[in-house]
Amino acid sequence: MINSVNNVTQVNNLQNLRKTENTSKVSREADSISVSAEAKEMAEIYYMDQVAKETPDVRADKIAEIKEKIKDPNYLSDSVIKSAADKFLTAIGL
Repeated sequence: MINSVNNVTQVNNLQNLRKTENTSKVSREADSISVSAEAKEMAEIYYMDQVAKETPDVRADKIAEIKEKIKDPNYLSDSVIKSAADKFLTAIGL
């Protein structure tokens, strides 16, 4: 038999009041994050690795263009060969 329902309501009200008091005591400090120099470097290396994987090694359009030029016997002159050799040596650092 339940004699008094109002007592249960009063207990609930008290519990709700305590919950409100506890949440108001929470301090509002700003969150922060710090990333080490090593982590930044690793992220940059990862990004460069992804770019390198997505970039094709061979430029098919340039190869097709050069093949067409080489088919012409008048194209291969001493100046063209010297220019290509100079560009190659510059590319490899010589």
